[in-house]
Amino acid sequence: MKKQMKDIAIDVLVDIVAGFLIAIGTYNFAAAMGFPMAGLSGIALILYYLFHTPIGLVSGILNLPIAIGTYKLLGRRFFIDSIKTMVIGYAIMDLVAPLMPVYDGDRLLAAICSGVFCGIGYGLIFMRGSSTGGMDFVFLAIQKKRPHLTLGTISFVCDAVIILLGAIIAKTGIDGVIYGMIITFILTTVLDKVMFGANAKKFAIIVTDKETEITTAIDQEVERGSTLLQAEGGHTGSPKAVVMCACSNKQLYQVRAVVRRIDPEAFMIMMDSNEVAGEGFRRL
Repeated sequence: MKKQMKDIAIDVLVDIVAGFLIAIGTYNFAAAMGFPMAGLSGIALILYYLFHTPIGLVSGILNLPIAIGTYKLLGRRFFIDSIKTMVIGYAIMDLVAPLMPVYDGDRLLAAICSGVFCGIGYGLIFMRGSSTGGMDFVFLAIQKKRPHLTLGTISFVCDAVIILLGAIIAKTGIDGVIYGMIITFILTTVLDKVMFGANAKKFAIIVTDKETEITTAIDQEVERGSTLLQAEGGHTGSPKAVVMCACSNKQLYQVRAVVRRIDPEAFMIMMDSNEVAGEGFRRL
């Protein structure tokens, strides 16, 4: 019971902090400069520019059909958590953000700050297993169907379309579209970094005939473990060994030097890994 209450308290605290960041990024930077934004918040901003309607309230009204439509797909718990997050966030948007000073300086700096603040806010919310509603429900529903796509990629594509439509409707001009795209790009980049950046690593796949020497050298010189897989050459049909190793950016260069020294004929693939968890890294 105590653990449950602690989790609820942490969720509410994260919702407040994240809601404040999103509200500042949206109201005090983007809206203050007349920028279009993506998602249902972007539609709410268009109505705010035209009729001065409350951004949070309109976002909540627009969210209802999408939230109901994705209820079964995302589950009851996620739905309830997201409603809590939305109520807190939209209240901060309409009641707290207008009390804060708005930024009236350089437009590019305003776009950067808007993207960074909103990206951190959304990232904190997603990390707690919740959502701010709106297009987030759609993004997460798409990711359920296409798990290989990151939230940043999904949201960037969808949001780019909404920004273009919003710019046409609100008549913000090409500058508005460019600033809106800058905000969206920074927001999605920061979102992915907040969610995965702290645990992002490199991943090496090495096809070699000298697997024993390479795994021993990686263990002793790089101080990193590795995994051996048995494979078969597609063209020759000859048996091959595959060494897999997850490591940091710095360690990847050491792994590459080991492979180059021991087996210059090896085939090595080096790639980014969004997140690595388990023995030798952070706990699962």
